[in-house]
Amino acid sequence: MKNINDITRAECENVRGVLFDIDDTFTLEGKLIPQAFSALWKLHEQGLILVPITGRPAGWCDHIARMWPVDGVIGENGAFYYYYDHNKHKLSHRHIFSAEDVAGKRQELEFIKDEILRKIPGAGVASDQPFRIFDLAIDFREDVSPLSEADIEEICRIFKRHGAEYKVSSIHVNGWFGGYNKLSTTRLFLEERLSIPWDEAVHTFIFVGDSPNDEPMFQAMNLTVGVANIRHFSSKMKSLPRYVTNKSGGLGFAEMADKILEHRIK
Repeated sequence: MKNINDITRAECENVRGVLFDIDDTFTLEGKLIPQAFSALWKLHEQGLILVPITGRPAGWCDHIARMWPVDGVIGENGAFYYYYDHNKHKLSHRHIFSAEDVAGKRQELEFIKDEILRKIPGAGVASDQPFRIFDLAIDFREDVSPLSEADIEEICRIFKRHGAEYKVSSIHVNGWFGGYNKLSTTRLFLEERLSIPWDEAVHTFIFVGDSPNDEPMFQAMNLTVGVANIRHFSSKMKSLPRYVTNKSGGLGFAEMADKILEHRIK
C-alpha cells in the first residue's frame, strides 16, 4: 500500500465519485466527527457522486439517504440500496430479495443466532439488529467487551456451517442468505439509478474502506484507499487498497478528501 501523499493529480482529476464504508472509515471511535462530515460536504459541493456502502441496517440507511449529502446508500452489506429523490421529495429503495424471501431467511438466522450466543460467551446481538431487515449482526466489540480472534473465527464457522454468507467488519460479523455483497449491489445501484456502466465506474470512482468486508470493493476498483486502521486487518486480507492514509477512521477519510480536492481545485 502506498501512502496517500503519493496519489497523483491525474488520478484525482479523473475521480467522478467516492464510494465509502462508514464504521471506522467515516467514523472515529464510534462517532461521526466534524472533520469527516465537513469533508463529505466539500466533496458534494464539488459535484462528486457520493455513496456510502455499509453493513449498517435499513433503519440507519433511511436516515442517511434523507439527511446526508449523498446520492444513495447501500446497506446491510448489499441487501438493498436507498436513495432520496429531491425532485419528488420521496425516499425510494430497491431490495434484492422480496418480503416473502425475507420471512424464511429470518427464521434460519434466528437458529444461527441462538447457536452463536450459546457457544460463544461474550458475543452479543448488535444493538442495531431491530432496525435490520435481511441480515444478522453479531457484535464482537462495539457494545461488548472485545472477543478474541478465535471467537470471531468460530462465529464465522457457525455461519458457514449453516450455508450463510458472512463478512467481518471492524465491529460485527454479519451473516445473511443470498448471493449479494457490497460490490454486487453497488454495481446495480450505479447502473440502475445513475446510468453509469460498471466498466466506466471502476476507472472513475474511488473506494475508501477499512476492514475485510471491504475486500470485494478493494479487489474490483482501480483506485482504492484504506484509512490507517486497515493495518490491523491487512495480514488477514488478500486484496488491499492501493493507498493508505496516515490517520485513522474519519480523520483518514478527511485526509483522503483533502488530497483529492487539493489536486482538483485549481
